[in-house]
Amino acid sequence: MSAVMSTTATPPRTPILVSPRPTTSPLVHHASQFTIGALAACGAVTFTNPWEVVKTRLQLQGELEKRPTAVSKGAAQATGPRPYPNALSALATIFRNEGLRGIQRGLAPAYIYQVLLNGCRLGLYEPIKAGYVSLFNMASSTGQANQLPAMILGGATSGLMGACISSPLYLIKTRMQSYTTASSNAVGAQHTYVKDGTFRALKLIYGAEGVRGLWRGVDAAMLRTGIGSAVQLSSYDSFKQILARSGWFQMHDGHGGLGLHLGASLITSFFVCISMNPFDVASTRMYNQNTAADGKQGALYKSGFDCLVKTVKAEGIRALYKGFSAHYLRIGPHTVLTFVFLEQLRKLGRFAFSQE
Repeated sequence: MSAVMSTTATPPRTPILVSPRPTTSPLVHHASQFTIGALAACGAVTFTNPWEVVKTRLQLQGELEKRPTAVSKGAAQATGPRPYPNALSALATIFRNEGLRGIQRGLAPAYIYQVLLNGCRLGLYEPIKAGYVSLFNMASSTGQANQLPAMILGGATSGLMGACISSPLYLIKTRMQSYTTASSNAVGAQHTYVKDGTFRALKLIYGAEGVRGLWRGVDAAMLRTGIGSAVQLSSYDSFKQILARSGWFQMHDGHGGLGLHLGASLITSFFVCISMNPFDVASTRMYNQNTAADGKQGALYKSGFDCLVKTVKAEGIRALYKGFSAHYLRIGPHTVLTFVFLEQLRKLGRFAFSQE
Protein backbone atom coordinates (compact mmCIF):
# COMPACT_ATOMS: atom_id res chain seq x y z
CA MET A 1 0.00 0.00 0.00
CA SER A 2 2.75 2.35 0.92
CA ALA A 3 4.51 1.44 -2.30
CA VAL A 4 1.45 2.31 -4.27
CA MET A 5 1.06 5.59 -2.42
CA SER A 6 4.72 6.33 -3.02
CA THR A 7 4.35 5.94 -6.75
CA THR A 8 1.16 7.92 -6.99
CA ALA A 9 2.11 10.73 -4.67
CA THR A 10 4.63 12.20 -7.11
CA PRO A 11 3.16 12.69 -10.57
CA PRO A 12 5.47 12.19 -13.51
CA ARG A 13 7.45 15.33 -14.38
CA THR A 14 6.19 17.05 -17.49
CA PRO A 15 8.97 18.43 -19.69
CA ILE A 16 9.01 22.21 -19.86
CA LEU A 17 8.48 23.39 -23.39
CA VAL A 18 10.45 26.53 -24.25
CA SER A 19 8.95 28.55 -27.06
CA PRO A 20 11.51 29.32 -29.73
CA ARG A 21 12.64 32.93 -29.80
CA PRO A 22 10.65 34.70 -32.48
CA THR A 23 12.74 35.51 -35.50
CA THR A 24 12.61 38.92 -37.09
CA SER A 25 10.88 38.97 -40.46
CA PRO A 26 12.99 40.03 -43.46
CA LEU A 27 10.82 43.12 -43.93
CA VAL A 28 11.31 44.27 -40.34
CA HIS A 29 15.02 43.47 -40.51
CA HIS A 30 15.57 45.48 -43.71
CA ALA A 31 13.46 48.37 -42.38
CA SER A 32 15.54 48.43 -39.19
CA GLN A 33 18.77 48.41 -41.24
CA PHE A 34 17.46 51.31 -43.36
CA THR A 35 16.60 53.27 -40.20
CA ILE A 36 19.91 52.50 -38.51
CA GLY A 37 21.87 53.55 -41.61
CA ALA A 38 19.91 56.80 -41.90
CA LEU A 39 20.30 57.71 -38.22
CA ALA A 40 24.02 56.95 -38.25
CA ALA A 41 24.60 59.21 -41.26
CA CYS A 42 22.50 62.05 -39.79
CA GLY A 43 24.51 61.90 -36.58
CA ALA A 44 27.74 62.14 -38.57
CA VAL A 45 26.67 64.98 -40.87
CA THR A 46 25.80 67.20 -37.92
CA PHE A 47 29.52 67.43 -37.14
CA THR A 48 30.94 67.32 -40.67
CA ASN A 49 28.66 69.70 -42.57
CA PRO A 50 30.97 72.75 -42.10
CA TRP A 51 33.70 70.97 -44.07
CA GLU A 52 31.15 70.13 -46.76
CA VAL A 53 30.43 73.87 -47.10
CA VAL A 54 34.17 74.57 -47.38
CA LYS A 55 34.66 71.76 -49.91
CA THR A 56 31.82 73.03 -52.08
CA ARG A 57 33.22 76.54 -52.27
CA LEU A 58 36.77 75.41 -52.94
CA GLN A 59 35.54 73.21 -55.79
CA LEU A 60 33.62 76.11 -57.35
CA GLN A 61 36.43 78.64 -56.91
CA GLY A 62 38.11 79.38 -60.25
CA GLU A 63 35.56 77.31 -62.17
CA LEU A 64 36.64 76.88 -65.83
CA GLU A 65 39.22 79.65 -65.54
CA LYS A 66 42.14 79.10 -67.88
CA ARG A 67 45.47 78.23 -66.28
CA PRO A 68 48.00 81.08 -66.47
CA THR A 69 50.63 80.45 -69.14
CA ALA A 70 54.35 80.72 -68.53
CA VAL A 71 54.38 84.15 -70.23
CA SER A 72 51.52 85.57 -68.24
CA LYS A 73 52.24 84.13 -64.80
CA GLY A 74 53.84 87.36 -63.62
CA ALA A 75 51.10 89.53 -65.07
CA ALA A 76 47.74 90.35 -63.48
CA GLN A 77 45.20 87.77 -64.42
CA ALA A 78 41.58 88.51 -65.33
CA THR A 79 40.21 85.84 -63.07
CA GLY A 80 37.31 85.70 -60.70
CA PRO A 81 37.60 86.19 -56.95
CA ARG A 82 39.63 83.63 -54.98
CA PRO A 83 38.69 84.37 -51.39
CA TYR A 84 39.57 80.89 -50.11
CA PRO A 85 43.32 80.07 -50.20
CA ASN A 86 42.91 76.76 -48.37
CA ALA A 87 40.46 74.73 -46.30
CA LEU A 88 41.31 76.16 -42.87
CA SER A 89 41.36 79.74 -44.16
CA ALA A 90 38.04 79.15 -45.93
CA LEU A 91 36.41 77.86 -42.74
CA ALA A 92 37.63 80.91 -40.83
CA THR A 93 36.51 83.29 -43.58
CA ILE A 94 33.04 81.81 -43.81
CA PHE A 95 32.59 81.83 -40.03
CA ARG A 96 33.87 85.40 -39.73
CA ASN A 97 31.58 86.78 -42.46
CA GLU A 98 28.53 84.54 -42.15
CA GLY A 99 28.65 83.16 -38.62
CA LEU A 100 27.47 79.74 -37.46
CA ARG A 101 24.65 79.79 -39.99
CA GLY A 102 27.21 80.19 -42.75
CA ILE A 103 29.31 77.15 -41.83
CA GLN A 104 26.17 75.07 -41.38
CA ARG A 105 24.50 76.08 -44.62
CA GLY A 106 22.47 73.32 -46.23
CA LEU A 107 22.17 71.28 -43.03
CA ALA A 108 18.39 70.82 -43.33
CA PRO A 109 18.46 69.26 -46.84
CA ALA A 110 21.65 67.44 -45.81
CA TYR A 111 19.67 65.56 -43.13
CA ILE A 112 16.98 64.49 -45.63
CA TYR A 113 19.67 63.64 -48.17
CA GLN A 114 21.48 61.47 -45.64
CA VAL A 115 18.26 59.65 -44.71
CA LEU A 116 17.53 58.83 -48.35
CA LEU A 117 21.10 58.18 -49.49
CA ASN A 118 22.49 56.29 -46.53
CA GLY A 119 19.25 54.63 -45.61
CA CYS A 120 19.57 52.91 -49.00
CA ARG A 121 23.36 52.76 -49.14
CA LEU A 122 23.92 51.32 -45.67
CA GLY A 123 20.54 49.74 -45.03
CA LEU A 124 20.31 47.87 -48.33
CA TYR A 125 24.00 46.96 -48.63
CA GLU A 126 23.76 43.67 -46.74
CA PRO A 127 20.67 42.26 -48.54
CA ILE A 128 22.00 43.36 -51.95
CA LYS A 129 25.39 41.82 -51.20
CA ALA A 130 23.67 38.58 -50.15
CA GLY A 131 21.64 38.70 -53.36
CA TYR A 132 24.79 38.91 -55.47
CA VAL A 133 26.31 36.00 -53.56
CA SER A 134 23.24 33.91 -54.35
CA LEU A 135 22.77 35.14 -57.93
CA PHE A 136 26.36 34.56 -59.04
CA ASN A 137 26.98 31.55 -56.79
CA MET A 138 29.82 33.26 -54.93
CA ALA A 139 29.76 30.78 -52.03
CA SER A 140 32.72 28.41 -51.71
CA SER A 141 32.53 24.70 -50.87
CA THR A 142 32.96 25.57 -47.19
CA GLY A 143 29.88 27.77 -47.32
CA GLN A 144 31.85 31.00 -46.89
CA ALA A 145 31.11 33.63 -49.51
CA ASN A 146 33.84 35.01 -51.75
CA GLN A 147 33.26 38.36 -50.12
CA LEU A 148 35.20 40.96 -52.09
CA PRO A 149 33.29 40.88 -55.43
CA ALA A 150 30.00 40.79 -53.56
CA MET A 151 31.10 43.69 -51.34
CA ILE A 152 32.09 45.84 -54.31
CA LEU A 153 28.92 45.07 -56.28
CA GLY A 154 26.71 45.49 -53.23
CA GLY A 155 28.33 48.80 -52.28
CA ALA A 156 28.13 50.19 -55.81
CA THR A 157 24.50 49.12 -56.35
CA SER A 158 23.22 50.42 -53.03
CA GLY A 159 25.15 53.66 -53.60
CA LEU A 160 23.68 54.16 -57.08
CA MET A 161 20.18 53.58 -55.77
CA GLY A 162 20.67 56.03 -52.92
CA ALA A 163 22.20 58.71 -55.15
CA CYS A 164 19.35 58.51 -57.66
CA ILE A 165 16.62 58.74 -55.02
CA SER A 166 18.27 61.56 -53.06
CA SER A 167 19.48 63.68 -56.01
CA PRO A 168 17.04 66.63 -55.60
CA LEU A 169 18.16 67.08 -51.99
CA TYR A 170 21.83 67.08 -53.01
CA LEU A 171 20.95 69.73 -55.60
CA ILE A 172 19.43 72.04 -52.98
CA LYS A 173 22.17 71.30 -50.46
CA THR A 174 24.90 72.24 -52.95
CA ARG A 175 23.19 75.47 -53.97
CA MET A 176 22.61 76.44 -50.35
CA GLN A 177 26.24 75.78 -49.46
CA SER A 178 27.56 77.82 -52.36
CA TYR A 179 25.29 80.78 -51.59
CA THR A 180 26.70 83.61 -49.51
CA THR A 181 25.43 86.99 -48.43
CA ALA A 182 29.01 88.33 -48.55
CA SER A 183 29.41 89.25 -52.21
CA SER A 184 33.21 89.41 -51.97
CA ASN A 185 33.26 85.72 -51.02
CA ALA A 186 30.85 84.49 -53.71
CA VAL A 187 32.06 81.70 -56.00
CA GLY A 188 30.09 79.87 -58.68
CA ALA A 189 26.46 80.56 -59.52
CA GLN A 190 24.45 82.18 -56.72
CA HIS A 191 20.87 80.97 -56.30
CA THR A 192 19.09 83.48 -54.10
CA TYR A 193 15.87 81.46 -53.79
CA VAL A 194 17.61 79.01 -51.43
CA LYS A 195 16.99 81.60 -48.69
CA ASP A 196 13.32 80.52 -48.76
CA GLY A 197 14.09 77.02 -47.47
CA THR A 198 14.39 73.50 -48.82
CA PHE A 199 10.85 72.72 -49.91
CA ARG A 200 10.18 76.18 -51.34
CA ALA A 201 13.38 75.88 -53.41
CA LEU A 202 12.36 72.43 -54.66
CA LYS A 203 8.95 73.78 -55.64
CA LEU A 204 10.46 76.71 -57.55
CA ILE A 205 12.87 74.48 -59.46
CA TYR A 206 10.10 72.05 -60.35
CA GLY A 207 7.85 74.91 -61.51
CA ALA A 208 10.55 76.37 -63.74
CA GLU A 209 12.32 73.24 -65.01
CA GLY A 210 10.12 70.26 -64.19
CA VAL A 211 11.41 66.86 -63.10
CA ARG A 212 14.47 67.24 -65.33
CA GLY A 213 15.54 70.25 -63.26
CA LEU A 214 15.23 68.42 -59.96
CA TRP A 215 17.37 65.55 -61.20
CA ARG A 216 19.90 67.66 -63.11
CA GLY A 217 23.38 66.30 -62.36
CA VAL A 218 22.17 62.91 -61.16
CA ASP A 219 24.57 61.12 -63.53
CA ALA A 220 27.57 62.74 -61.86
CA ALA A 221 26.13 62.04 -58.41
CA MET A 222 25.58 58.38 -59.25
CA LEU A 223 29.17 58.04 -60.48
CA ARG A 224 30.41 59.78 -57.34
CA THR A 225 28.35 57.78 -54.90
CA GLY A 226 28.60 54.46 -56.71
CA ILE A 227 32.40 54.57 -56.77
CA GLY A 228 32.63 55.99 -53.26
CA SER A 229 30.24 53.39 -51.86
CA ALA A 230 31.97 50.51 -53.60
CA VAL A 231 35.28 51.58 -52.08
CA GLN A 232 33.90 52.58 -48.69
CA LEU A 233 31.70 49.62 -47.91
CA SER A 234 33.96 46.96 -49.37
CA SER A 235 37.14 48.35 -47.83
CA TYR A 236 35.49 48.93 -44.44
CA ASP A 237 34.37 45.32 -44.29
CA SER A 238 37.78 44.13 -45.50
CA PHE A 239 39.84 46.28 -43.14
CA LYS A 240 37.59 45.41 -40.22
CA GLN A 241 38.21 41.72 -40.92
CA ILE A 242 41.97 42.28 -41.30
CA LEU A 243 42.19 44.24 -38.06
CA ALA A 244 40.00 41.70 -36.26
CA ARG A 245 42.41 38.91 -37.27
CA SER A 246 45.44 40.95 -36.19
CA GLY A 247 44.79 40.29 -32.51
CA TRP A 248 45.21 43.98 -31.65
CA PHE A 249 41.55 44.44 -30.78
CA GLN A 250 39.23 42.72 -28.35
CA MET A 251 36.29 40.99 -29.97
CA HIS A 252 32.90 41.17 -28.28
CA ASP A 253 30.46 38.51 -29.47
CA GLY A 254 32.38 38.41 -32.75
CA HIS A 255 31.53 42.02 -33.60
CA GLY A 256 34.50 43.93 -32.19
CA GLY A 257 34.57 47.09 -30.12
CA LEU A 258 34.82 50.81 -30.71
CA GLY A 259 38.58 50.70 -31.34
CA LEU A 260 38.18 48.21 -34.19
CA HIS A 261 35.45 50.30 -35.82
CA LEU A 262 37.52 53.49 -35.53
CA GLY A 263 40.62 51.85 -36.99
CA ALA A 264 38.78 50.40 -39.97
CA SER A 265 36.97 53.70 -40.60
CA LEU A 266 40.16 55.78 -40.57
CA ILE A 267 41.85 53.55 -43.15
CA THR A 268 38.73 53.41 -45.31
CA SER A 269 38.25 57.18 -45.45
CA PHE A 270 41.65 57.73 -47.11
CA PHE A 271 40.85 55.43 -50.03
CA VAL A 272 37.33 56.82 -50.39
CA CYS A 273 38.58 60.38 -50.69
CA ILE A 274 41.18 59.52 -53.35
CA SER A 275 38.74 57.57 -55.49
CA MET A 276 35.77 59.92 -55.18
CA ASN A 277 37.18 63.47 -55.33
CA PRO A 278 37.19 63.91 -59.17
CA PHE A 279 33.55 62.85 -59.37
CA ASP A 280 32.75 64.99 -56.34
CA VAL A 281 34.09 68.06 -58.14
CA ALA A 282 31.98 67.20 -61.21
CA SER A 283 28.92 66.62 -59.05
CA THR A 284 29.27 69.93 -57.22
CA ARG A 285 29.67 71.89 -60.46
CA MET A 286 26.86 70.07 -62.26
CA TYR A 287 24.41 70.79 -59.44
CA ASN A 288 25.40 74.41 -58.88
CA GLN A 289 25.42 75.61 -62.52
CA ASN A 290 22.71 77.86 -63.86
CA THR A 291 20.19 76.57 -66.37
CA ALA A 292 20.67 77.30 -70.08
CA ALA A 293 18.28 79.64 -71.87
CA ASP A 294 16.31 76.72 -73.30
CA GLY A 295 15.67 75.43 -69.78
CA LYS A 296 16.57 71.89 -70.83
CA GLN A 297 20.19 71.58 -69.76
CA GLY A 298 22.86 73.25 -67.69
CA ALA A 299 24.47 76.47 -68.86
CA LEU A 300 28.02 75.08 -68.54
CA TYR A 301 27.87 71.29 -68.68
CA LYS A 302 25.67 68.78 -70.48
CA SER A 303 26.67 65.79 -68.35
CA GLY A 304 29.04 64.64 -65.64
CA PHE A 305 31.52 63.41 -68.26
CA ASP A 306 31.31 66.75 -70.11
CA CYS A 307 32.06 68.52 -66.82
CA LEU A 308 35.14 66.39 -66.20
CA VAL A 309 36.48 67.01 -69.72
CA LYS A 310 35.88 70.78 -69.66
CA THR A 311 37.37 71.09 -66.17
CA VAL A 312 40.58 69.30 -67.17
CA LYS A 313 40.88 71.26 -70.43
CA ALA A 314 40.49 74.62 -68.71
CA GLU A 315 42.13 74.08 -65.33
CA GLY A 316 44.31 71.00 -65.71
CA ILE A 317 44.14 67.57 -64.10
CA ARG A 318 44.85 69.02 -60.66
CA ALA A 319 41.45 70.71 -60.73
CA LEU A 320 39.84 67.30 -60.23
CA TYR A 321 41.35 67.32 -56.75
CA LYS A 322 40.20 70.80 -55.80
CA GLY A 323 38.98 70.85 -52.23
CA PHE A 324 40.79 67.58 -51.47
CA SER A 325 41.92 68.65 -48.00
CA ALA A 326 38.43 69.84 -47.07
CA HIS A 327 37.00 66.67 -48.60
CA TYR A 328 39.27 64.53 -46.45
CA LEU A 329 38.52 66.61 -43.35
CA ARG A 330 34.88 65.99 -44.13
CA ILE A 331 34.92 62.39 -45.39
CA GLY A 332 37.38 61.17 -42.75
CA PRO A 333 35.34 62.18 -39.68
CA HIS A 334 32.09 61.46 -41.54
CA THR A 335 33.20 57.89 -42.34
CA VAL A 336 34.45 57.37 -38.79
CA LEU A 337 31.34 58.82 -37.16
CA THR A 338 28.93 57.09 -39.55
CA PHE A 339 30.39 53.64 -38.96
CA VAL A 340 30.85 54.21 -35.22
CA PHE A 341 27.21 55.31 -34.92
CA LEU A 342 26.20 52.46 -37.22
CA GLU A 343 27.91 49.81 -35.13
CA GLN A 344 26.54 51.21 -31.87
CA LEU A 345 23.01 51.38 -33.29
CA ARG A 346 23.36 47.82 -34.56
CA LYS A 347 24.32 46.74 -31.05
CA LEU A 348 21.21 48.43 -29.68
CA GLY A 349 19.17 46.72 -32.38
CA ARG A 350 20.59 43.29 -31.55
CA PHE A 351 19.91 43.94 -27.85
CA ALA A 352 16.35 45.07 -28.53
CA PHE A 353 15.52 42.06 -30.71
CA SER A 354 17.17 39.68 -28.23
CA GLN A 355 14.71 40.83 -25.59
CA GLU A 356 11.69 39.89 -27.68
